[in-house]
Amino acid sequence: MQEGSLDAPTRHIIDWENPDFYNEEKLDEELRRVFDVCHGCRRCFNLCDSFPKLFDLIDDSETEELDAVSSDDFKPIVDACTLCDMCFMTKCPYVPPHEFNLDFPHLMLRYRAIEKHNGKDKFITRELSKTDRNGKLAAPVAPLANWATDRSNVLTRGIMQATLGIDKHAALPEYQSKSLEKRAAETPLKINEAAPAYGRKAVIYATCFGNYNKPNIGEATRKVLAKNGVETEVVYPGCCGMPLMEQGDLAGVVKNAKHVSTELSSWIDKGYDVIALVSSCALMLKFEWPLLAPNDPLVKKLSEATFDVAEYVVDIAKNEGVVQEMEPLGDTISMHLACHARAQNMGAKGAEMLRLIPKTRVAIVERCSGHGGSWGIMKGNYETALKIGKPAAKTALAANTGYIASECPLAAEHLMQGMELLDAEATATKTASHPIELLAKAYGLD
Repeated sequence: MQEGSLDAPTRHIIDWENPDFYNEEKLDEELRRVFDVCHGCRRCFNLCDSFPKLFDLIDDSETEELDAVSSDDFKPIVDACTLCDMCFMTKCPYVPPHEFNLDFPHLMLRYRAIEKHNGKDKFITRELSKTDRNGKLAAPVAPLANWATDRSNVLTRGIMQATLGIDKHAALPEYQSKSLEKRAAETPLKINEAAPAYGRKAVIYATCFGNYNKPNIGEATRKVLAKNGVETEVVYPGCCGMPLMEQGDLAGVVKNAKHVSTELSSWIDKGYDVIALVSSCALMLKFEWPLLAPNDPLVKKLSEATFDVAEYVVDIAKNEGVVQEMEPLGDTISMHLACHARAQNMGAKGAEMLRLIPKTRVAIVERCSGHGGSWGIMKGNYETALKIGKPAAKTALAANTGYIASECPLAAEHLMQGMELLDAEATATKTASHPIELLAKAYGLD
C-alpha cells in the first residue's frame, strides 16, 4: 500500500439500477468507512461546508472519533455537498485507483438517490430542478417574472423567501422572452470562407441556461465561430439533468441523457462536433452520463464528440488557427476557473482562449465561487455560499480588473455579489461575462 496515489483519478460506473445501491445499511457502512478516512486526512477542510461539518461532528463527539457519532447526524454533511467534484479532482489522495477507493461526491449522490427512492426529496427543490418547464412558463411573462425575482423588489422576494425558501438577497437569473433557439433560427450568419477553420461544422447544444436565461452566450458563440469559418446549428432537445442529479433523481437524468443523445447523434453522423455552452452541462455529457448509462452506445458517442465552448475555440487555435482580427480590450480580465470546467480535466481552456486576445492580461481566479447550483440561493445556504466564495471574490478584486469572466454564468454572478459585499464602489465598474462573450467583443461582434 502507498500513502496517496500518483496515478490519474478514475471513476467507477454509478450502479444506480442495482438494488444494493439503495440498501441503507450498506450505505451507512460505506459512509462510515469514507468518513473515517476523511477524518484522518483532512486535506479537504477548506473546499466546501461538508468537510467542516463532518470534522466538527466528530471533534464534538464523546470520543472525538466516528464511533461516537450517530448516523442520524450525517444528513447536514450530505446536504452541504454541491457535487463540485473538487475534492475528487484536486485534493483527495485516496481516489481510485488507490485501494481506499474514495469518491466523496458520488457517495453523497448515492445518499440523495436513496432519499429520492424513499420519497424524501423536497418539493421546492424538485420543482426548481424542472428547468425546461420553468423556462417555457416564464418566457411569455419574462418582464413580469424578472420584476418579481429582482433583488430590489422587497415585497416579492420576501414572499419567495417565506414560501419557497429562496434567500431574498441571492441574485437569480433572468428569463428571456425569446429563446436562443428562436433567435438563431431568425438570424442566419454568414460564414467566413477565408478563415483557416472553414469546413468545420458544430451543433451548439443550447443548454437550459443558454436557451432560456442567457442566450447572449450562444449568440456570441455563433458569431465567433462564423468569423472563424465554422458552420453552426443551435439545437436544444432538453436539459442535461444536472439539476435533477443534484436532487438524486438518477432515473430522470438517464431519461434526459437518452433523449438528448438520440437527437444529437444524428448531427454527429452528419459530421458535426457538439459544443455545450455551460461547463456543468459539458461535464454531464462528457463524463457523468457515461457513468450512469455505460451501456448506451449513443451516450458514449455523444460523450466522445462533445466540447466545452472554450475547449473548442482553443482546439481551432491549435490546429487550424483563429482569425487574427481581434482588438485589445484595454483591461485585465479576471478569469474564474469554474469547478465544473476544472472537473472536465481539460486544463484552463477559458484562460487559454482569452489569451488569444492581443495585449490582454488574464488573471486566474482558481477558487470556488461557492454558488453550487440551486444550493447557493436557498435560505440557510446563501451566507455559507458567500463565505466559501470569499477567497475567490478577494482574488478577483485584488487583480483590479475591468472584466470578470467565468465559464459558469451562475458562478460569475455569485462572484460579483461577493465582490460587491467586499467593495461595492470597485465592483460597480465591473461586468461579469462568459469568456466567449469577451472574445466576441474583441472581434467587434458584440
